[in-house]
Amino acid sequence: MNKLGLGTVQFGIDYGISSVQGQVKPNEVVEIIDFAKSIGIENLDTAPAYGNSEEILGKCNISTFNITSKTRHFENLYINDDDIPLLQHDLNLTLSSLKRNHLYGLLVHNAEDMKKTGAEKLIDGLQLLKKNGDILKIGVSVYDPMQLEYIIERFSIDLVQLPFNIFDRRMIDSGMFEILSKKKIEIHSRSVFLQGLLLTNSNSRPKKFDQWKLLWKLWSEWLKDNNLSALEASLRYAISVREISKILVGVDSKSQLKEIFDASSGHLPEIPHELYSDDINLLNPSNWDKL
Repeated sequence: MNKLGLGTVQFGIDYGISSVQGQVKPNEVVEIIDFAKSIGIENLDTAPAYGNSEEILGKCNISTFNITSKTRHFENLYINDDDIPLLQHDLNLTLSSLKRNHLYGLLVHNAEDMKKTGAEKLIDGLQLLKKNGDILKIGVSVYDPMQLEYIIERFSIDLVQLPFNIFDRRMIDSGMFEILSKKKIEIHSRSVFLQGLLLTNSNSRPKKFDQWKLLWKLWSEWLKDNNLSALEASLRYAISVREISKILVGVDSKSQLKEIFDASSGHLPEIPHELYSDDINLLNPSNWDKL
């Protein structure tokens, strides 16, 4: 089974620290989607927040893919009854853009919405969409183990999307992968390359990340000692984690996706314990602008 899934944020907006060409052109999206299908990729991940990604996907041949999208961010301090019809409204727009009659998954995009008063109304609304056959699985996109623990202790979900990479092993160390597995909650991981940061070198890496120079030195030396590229090591490590069902990758071109696919299989030596960080200023890209 191909564990790779395709993230599509680059199709709708300029995204990622290592992106050089900006938003992917629509004709290149068609090439990427067709190639993804040819190598056995089954899952696409999108969201209304990803610019016009859903509309662009709808112009491609995506009939055989399992597609997961996300809810809007609810801006009020609590979830009220008026918010719930928006789930169906937004889903209808998504399905229309994608030219599909149902989704594989629909995730609450902002996990903090699940901590608001009235959050149970969101879950009830999603469950109704599931019951009606509009979606197969409901879930949430999270940033850290504490968010996830709070949510799965209170709500019944089928699917979770979470950050995971060779530097960011918080979900393993916290025991969350084991808990999710026992609850039979499907895991889709994102940020396998830490938004491309793991693929940079000392010349291309922004200087603000030099504060972790010892970690970068260890990373570079370990890759060299084991004759691995950063791409190979990052992918193979995530693929080796049995609890993860899908590893979402974002690409700018068909050739980039081919490079990822080719790098995804092969040897992987033991990962040094020191090759790790729990610094959220590094692990959470939303904090990078503050560095």
